[in-house]
Amino acid sequence: MKRLLYIPLMAFMSFIKPDKKPLRYIALGDSYTICTGTSDAGERWPDILADHLSKAGIPVELADNPSRNGFSTQNLIDHELPLLKTGNYDLATLLIGVNDWVREVDAKTYHKNLNYILDEIQKAIPDRSRLILITIPDFGVTPKGALYGGERDISKGITEFNDIIKAEAKNRGLSCVDIFPLSKGMLNQKELVARDGLHPSAKEYALWEALIFQEAKRLLSKK
Repeated sequence: MKRLLYIPLMAFMSFIKPDKKPLRYIALGDSYTICTGTSDAGERWPDILADHLSKAGIPVELADNPSRNGFSTQNLIDHELPLLKTGNYDLATLLIGVNDWVREVDAKTYHKNLNYILDEIQKAIPDRSRLILITIPDFGVTPKGALYGGERDISKGITEFNDIIKAEAKNRGLSCVDIFPLSKGMLNQKELVARDGLHPSAKEYALWEALIFQEAKRLLSKK
């Protein structure tokens, strides 16, 4: 009779590689991150991003999306940043500023608030590079966008804020995904605009996610 090979349980378990612990992801921002204009969570780009990264072999869970319609940088500071103290997040995205511009917050104040937000996020996450900045889309191309411009040049004003975002990303060595050019497509493609005539549709948010996913995958694949 052949002798059975006995392998101690602990030795056997050592051959089994434990599953990777998912990275805890927080999506910070305003209506463009909570995805106003969509019908359910499955159409929100942060949820799609976490799913696509996980399917690409980078386990990510969307731990929190405290973004709210109408939030400015100050609203984010007051209501979203406190989550960083207890959330133990590994990854963050930030898309904020459109409501500052609509409310005529000057560029200097916006820049100051943005810097404060970036400082706080980078203090909170273990790897300071795992923060992705996203530019503000051009809402002025939507059917109702002009109603919120106060007769100002919306595209020019948003570009000024986006230049600040890009400059800070460069100064800090952070990833920055520029969705501003892509958002211009909402001008002539009705299917890219939500029923409210102002926010992007699920289809437009999906286009943004495709860009953000590529950058997030590159960033998180670094050894």
